[in-house]
Amino acid sequence: MTNSASIDGYLHVEGFENFARDAFDKRKIRAGMRKVGLLVAGRAQMNLALGGGQDGYPTSRTGRTVESINFKVSRAGFLVRISPTKTSAMKDFYPVYLHYGVKKGRRPGKLGPGRRRRKGERANLIAERAAGEWRIKPRDNYMADALQDSASQVQSILSAAFASALG
Repeated sequence: MTNSASIDGYLHVEGFENFARDAFDKRKIRAGMRKVGLLVAGRAQMNLALGGGQDGYPTSRTGRTVESINFKVSRAGFLVRISPTKTSAMKDFYPVYLHYGVKKGRRPGKLGPGRRRRKGERANLIAERAAGEWRIKPRDNYMADALQDSASQVQSILSAAFASALG
């Protein structure tokens, strides 16, 4: 399981760097990217629906987060982005809150007119809040886990798509 904001959700296919993009048939590349998008998005939805509450994944109560996982192939066709998106059923984009978590207490705001904090008081308030309890604990990254679980299938689909697009 991963719980970081790094590039864990990134996969690179080796062997086709020396070719210009114009050498590839973009329709075949886009078709391969769509297959990969469907595969990884389905795997992420399954991780979330079946693993909810276990393994550090968020619990799926209404299914809005599961339904919001979509993929989009870039205009050029050489990139696919798979992520939860904000839907009209969501008031706020809460997959972010689930991944990063929320601390208890409010942020120290501005004081009223004419009032000032003592030196170091704001830093103390921020440190106190950071050391406090979680209101919503950070959850594991089900999107990066879906990509890691299906990495070999993704590599083979994309390698086949790139190879057929060259011919």
